[in-house]
Amino acid sequence: MEKILIGKITSAVGLKGEVKVYNYSDSAEIYKSTEAIYAGAELRKVQGVRMQKNMVVLKLEGIDNRDQAEKARGTEIFVTEEDLPELPEGQYYIRDLIGMTVIDSEGGKEIGTVEDVIQNTAQDIFDIKTPEGKQVLIPKVPEFIVDINLENRTVKVKLIEGMM
Repeated sequence: MEKILIGKITSAVGLKGEVKVYNYSDSAEIYKSTEAIYAGAELRKVQGVRMQKNMVVLKLEGIDNRDQAEKARGTEIFVTEEDLPELPEGQYYIRDLIGMTVIDSEGGKEIGTVEDVIQNTAQDIFDIKTPEGKQVLIPKVPEFIVDINLENRTVKVKLIEGMM
């Protein structure tokens, strides 16, 4: 069973054991749809979920007062692969994209491997490592990303002059 990191406890909230979580996923829905999560190595039932500004506030079984919540600070939050929701067509989990082979759609030449997906911009950017060790950044937009095939573990791209 693979555990997927989705957040980290940053602080206690109030006196009844709630914890504030910095959410690594793009939606807080995973916390609401999952009955139990891993706080570090311990599986804990989710007793309550609410939002406070842009942070998730959780009430977890076994964390019943402020002292226990303070001790949980820094604990990473995980779910299992089975807890991940199905994504709409055309959307992918980053963990599924990393390691995929990137191929030029024009000539079929292998360009490299997806090392990461950068998400702090207007659109996602594929961080590609070439066989020579160079870094190539390709925006995840239809003009450049022709096809993503999870079965074959390939990403077909259309390059423009100067991109490489």
